[in-house]
Amino acid sequence: MDVNAILNSVLGNAGAGIDKAVDTARSGNMPGGVLGGVAAGGLTALLLSNKKARKMGGKALAYGGMAAIGGMAYKAWRDHQENQQGSPAVTSGSGSVTAPALEAPKGSIFDLANAQQTKLGEDMRLVLIRAMISAAKADGHIDAVEQARIEQQIADQAIGDEEKQFLVEQLNAASDPIAIARLSEGEEQAAEIYLVSLMALDLDTPEERRYLDRLADALLLPEDLKQHLEQQAHAAI
Repeated sequence: MDVNAILNSVLGNAGAGIDKAVDTARSGNMPGGVLGGVAAGGLTALLLSNKKARKMGGKALAYGGMAAIGGMAYKAWRDHQENQQGSPAVTSGSGSVTAPALEAPKGSIFDLANAQQTKLGEDMRLVLIRAMISAAKADGHIDAVEQARIEQQIADQAIGDEEKQFLVEQLNAASDPIAIARLSEGEEQAAEIYLVSLMALDLDTPEERRYLDRLADALLLPEDLKQHLEQQAHAAI
């Protein structure tokens, strides 16, 4: 399966040229931080409700590609580890982390610029696509008409049949936080799954809040790590 083709379809411009996008963000040349200057395009524009798309200014889930997600999750996870060891991360008066974003260690499960296999042999980036789509559907805004429109968008994509089938299967799957949590094989992966799900949600409906709470519980996320991940998501948006 061509994972990069799927990323391009879902994230639009943010799924292509991942390394270049992340390098640009790190250099400070991307206005508005990691999110700025990257057009979402792709299926995210359809997966999110109109209200969410307007609120996110069209940037949706395109935060510099999966590599940026890995770096953000790694920073939150490392800060959590430091807190556990009695060396809390430096924070501002508002409680947000002020230290610069960290680059995910090469070859680690956080290094999403490259293929990282889970113990079951699935590309971790596909796990996060599953989580993203499941979370985006949590408020139930994708009705039969909207689903048909998204399926047509998938059919029109210049990708292979296997890749199209994967996306349609995720679109048709139930929005189930417990099933998504079962894809995690450890705390590091749980952090990535929670972060990408959090950024797919607007959290202004009871359904979305309930989805995220159930996901966090099923992932067995420590409260401190959960807070660090929420800080990262808030800073990015």
